Amino acid sequence: RVRVRVRVRVRVRVRVRVRVRAWARASLASAVGFGRSGSGWGRVQVPSSPYHHHVGRRGAAAGAHPEAVAGRGAVTLVGGGGRMAMATAAGAGGLPGSLGGPPVAALVPPGECIFGEEFAAAPLLSREVITHDTRLLRFGLPAGKNLGLSTCACILLKCGEADGEPVVRPYTPVSTNALTGAFELLVKVYPDGKASGFLDRMAIGDEVECKHIPFNVKIQYPFGKKKLVMLVGGTGVTPMVQALHAVLGTPGDETEVTMVCGNRSQRDMLGREMLRNWERGFPGRLRVVDVLSAEPEDSDWAGARGFISREILEAHGCLPDDDTMVFVCGPPPMYNALCGPRDAKELTGVLAAMGFSAEQVFKF
Repeated sequence: RVRVRVRVRVRVRVRVRVRVRAWARASLASAVGFGRSGSGWGRVQVPSSPYHHHVGRRGAAAGAHPEAVAGRGAVTLVGGGGRMAMATAAGAGGLPGSLGGPPVAALVPPGECIFGEEFAAAPLLSREVITHDTRLLRFGLPAGKNLGLSTCACILLKCGEADGEPVVRPYTPVSTNALTGAFELLVKVYPDGKASGFLDRMAIGDEVECKHIPFNVKIQYPFGKKKLVMLVGGTGVTPMVQALHAVLGTPGDETEVTMVCGNRSQRDMLGREMLRNWERGFPGRLRVVDVLSAEPEDSDWAGARGFISREILEAHGCLPDDDTMVFVCGPPPMYNALCGPRDAKELTGVLAAMGFSAEQVFKF
């Protein structure tokens, strides 16, 4: 009997090569790295000029690494301008999807939206519960396609019917055109909300009809001012998030932003953790001030109480000058108090009393 023992050693050598261009070496967070967004993984790439973050209808950012646009839901994150001091490129604070990443400048001009003036269906891919009444909904697009929405702009969703009439509401995505194969909406569900209730009841795979019309295009980036004041009420934060993606995500943009958010209580704050992450990541560029109108007196809240007022705005340096623009987005009572009705060209209310002109205030 002959026993033969054969030993085979297999050595596997893996070489990982990371190239960091000169223009990205100063990035504090992740000039070149990988960041998770939903079902895909995308390369975080800081562009060398503002023109390199233009995203076309095909879904690929100019100069993007091919790995970044392969597969449904894969993203190319082009954000921070190499200056963001966050510890990680995405998934900050464990937040899902677009809420967990850095600001991403993925700009297109008006007229590029994948949805036209006729309604078209988009399937619900996933639902994430963010708070007791807030959901992050991801809807599908054709593989490799991005939403193609300009900044600032929204889309219209047909959310069933009520009393025999279609329920149509505007929504501003919190994702950007860097996300291909999908887009994300941050939706606050109201007890009697016809649209939000419809969206919250949707099963995975159900479809909602969407469209985009010229009226949905608002003021466009670049905004041309050194300072932005964002006055926000409730769900009015989502158009401001869209604007922040462009302002904070574009290399060379040094615009300073003060966002004053009015909510009833701490539990009603929409996108609070994401905004705090961005505020920490952009010291001196973004400041978020929260004002609560119905926070329990015995809570641990140490911030401002009541409503957004002249005193609060002045205390945080929100003053009229030629280099300042004010964005207002919230419920009708907020418009009436701060700047006058949304559809009125005349400026009234707190901002008029402070000395702002109608040309300095944009009503979303």
